[in-house]
Amino acid sequence: MQKMIKGANIGLAALSENVGSVVMSLGWSSPTGEGDADVSVLLLDGNGKVRGDADFCFYNNPVVGNGSVQLLGKTPTSDGDEDRISFDLDAVPAEVEQIVVAASRYGGARFGDLDDLRLTLADGSGDSLVQFSVEDAGAVSACVFGELYRRDGAWKFRAVGQGYASGLAGLATDFGVDIDDDAEAEAEAEAEPGKAPDGPRGGPVDGPDGQAGSPAAVPAPRAPEPAPAAPAGIVPTPSEEPKPRARPRTARKKVTLPRTEKKTLAENDSWRTARLFPLSALKNDRERETRATSVLLSVMTQVPEFGRRLTAGFGAPARRMETFTEVSLPHGDSPRRPDGVIRVERAGKLWTALVETKTNGNALKPDQVQAYMDIAARRGYEAVITLSNDVALDGTPLVDVRIDGRRKHKVALWHLSWAEVAHQAQMLIRHEGVGNASHAWLLRELLHYLQHEHSGCHGFQNMGAAWVPVRKAIDDETLSQGDPRATEVIESWERLVRQVCLGLGGELGHKVLPVQRAKRGTDPRARRAVLADQLCSQGRLHSELRIEGTPGILAITADLRTRKLRTSIEVPTAERGYPLSRAKRLIRQLAAAPADLHIETLVEGGTGPRGTLERLRPEPADILPKDGAEISGFRLSLFKGMGNGRGNAETGFIRSVDEAVDRFHTHVIAHLETRGTRRPVAEPAEAR
Repeated sequence: MQKMIKGANIGLAALSENVGSVVMSLGWSSPTGEGDADVSVLLLDGNGKVRGDADFCFYNNPVVGNGSVQLLGKTPTSDGDEDRISFDLDAVPAEVEQIVVAASRYGGARFGDLDDLRLTLADGSGDSLVQFSVEDAGAVSACVFGELYRRDGAWKFRAVGQGYASGLAGLATDFGVDIDDDAEAEAEAEAEPGKAPDGPRGGPVDGPDGQAGSPAAVPAPRAPEPAPAAPAGIVPTPSEEPKPRARPRTARKKVTLPRTEKKTLAENDSWRTARLFPLSALKNDRERETRATSVLLSVMTQVPEFGRRLTAGFGAPARRMETFTEVSLPHGDSPRRPDGVIRVERAGKLWTALVETKTNGNALKPDQVQAYMDIAARRGYEAVITLSNDVALDGTPLVDVRIDGRRKHKVALWHLSWAEVAHQAQMLIRHEGVGNASHAWLLRELLHYLQHEHSGCHGFQNMGAAWVPVRKAIDDETLSQGDPRATEVIESWERLVRQVCLGLGGELGHKVLPVQRAKRGTDPRARRAVLADQLCSQGRLHSELRIEGTPGILAITADLRTRKLRTSIEVPTAERGYPLSRAKRLIRQLAAAPADLHIETLVEGGTGPRGTLERLRPEPADILPKDGAEISGFRLSLFKGMGNGRGNAETGFIRSVDEAVDRFHTHVIAHLETRGTRRPVAEPAEAR
């Protein structure tokens, strides 16, 4: 992997033979665990301008360039999360000479408040090619991380690392995107008064020898052209007046489908709605696997937004997709039959992935996956995709396969969980929108199928064989540090937490990601070993979730000694106002919260008074410190009994965690005021 410094550039062909499709990741960390930013991409012509507003790729326009560029969203990593972007470089329109990759913050936040700003670039096989760390970002609300550009018909990468104090609106305007005047003023108000952009507004350009040269300033925002005057004595009719060009809307899209179903026409509750994908005929695991694979692959081809979202992260190009099931492929003495095959055609070339599916909690078989890897390598296929209820973790592969390093053609091994498939379907039909009503209906039918109890596609649903022995050993105080069973429980807990994030994020339409407090770059296995030792000594499992748009971090603690689950959040108080006013305001916000909600006062260096909401409602002053200590915030907590079983049954541990998080968010977090939430940056006048 090539490590780069600011201003350096390199040709992609010199790094890998598989750079027709690449994936770029932008990452950062926050000392508070609450920092976030939005990624945007601009496709520029030879003049350094977008050809139109459609070349501006951001969260409301996640696919541009006829699918050659797509935002893939957040992906959890071993020590945080990253935003990923897929580039199908062979399909980028010929008029596009340069692709700028940037990120922006909102609500007055600055990149200087974040740590470890970095960019990585990987080829179609998932191998990392380039790594670039952005140093000294400063007090800017937008930052250009890097750019891809053409030179003599080949693609190169340049490390930029330059900021914009004027934010997303200023960055987009500089590259030719039309932004509403009011939105520009709003974005400028977020920047520091009188603060100019940090450094030149363009990246370094190639010198005669192809190395980084002097900075090239990007032209200033273009002024709107005056409308031509009508001839004297003639009043233009409405049809003759020029229509304003549609401008990019950077406010979030509305829900495509209504949240409430129309009133049914059935005579009584015994009537069942006809479904496109019936489940009544499923008899065994083999039938479940066959049906689930066929249902998923068929919907992927019929709903391009969905199919592209699932395959872009695997290096697949954005072109015509066809899917197949029960394909016979030669392998030794007997042929192999993968559950499915995905093929994408691009410019006469084929991208192919074999699919191996498991349902109902069945584990992937290493020898089976190994055989498909060998077949793919011999036939020149690009990837093998495994799909099961399990959740993959960094540093802990679900199956151990051997990759023949002598082969020139590399095959990538990827994994999808059924929970992630359901999450992507939810995000499209409930929050982000799809192309038409038929696509939305197909996704809704798919989601109904996946969530049905007979489908076997329920996501992670078993804490593993080590769960009960570890729980009993903690009761007996016989669990010692270094016990491998404790590490197994930590891995299962991490899988469960990631699935909770997917489920909650799909319901809310917001990013929900696990917070990793370990130092960035720490080996995942070493980090889990430390957590396993803490489990042995403390008897508790603990995780934190960052939910976009909420005022704090949601903490989940499972105490295996007391058999209780605690969900909590620390809420900062307003900087102004009397302490009693702050307490009363919090109690008013929690008017509909459960009476058994615990409220704890936070003061510098420790905690203050505490009590239940039921007791504090008539007397909010009881939560104030008696010594007059300054209140920094409040900790809100709910307690629930912990399920003992390792599975997802009614009395299982997994079900109890899901219910605890859902109850806490619905009845507590949803009623809290959010400070510093996102404001629309460039909303057109007609939308306001």
